[in-house]
Amino acid sequence: QVRLVESGGRMVQPGGSLRLSCAASGSISSINGMGWYRQAPGRQRDFIAHISSGGGTNHADSVKGRFTISRDNAKNTVYLQMNSLKPEDTAVYYCNAYFLRFGTRTDVWGQGTQVTVSS
Repeated sequence: QVRLVESGGRMVQPGGSLRLSCAASGSISSINGMGWYRQAPGRQRDFIAHISSGGGTNHADSVKGRFTISRDNAKNTVYLQMNSLKPEDTAVYYCNAYFLRFGTRTDVWGQGTQVTVSS
């Protein structure tokens, strides 16, 4: 069992910065990768960024150059640094962890944290 708890979401002005945190607890040694997704009202949940157990990262084209995923293994925490925020970044941001076993992927989600970009 893995539990994910996000924090750091709030209202910020356009052009501002924000750092989201995702603290993982439980059977974290079994995690193959973690990531961030977001969901705006009336829209599907979209991929934002991923970090593998080996530390490799990738980001969605919509946030490349503005958002950066990272992790602190000592704190069992993954971060999403968000710079140059735009109103269209407004969404609920979800942390994700997944496990790969015998060709099957199992996902775990956090409860989400609201980010609002508005003047």
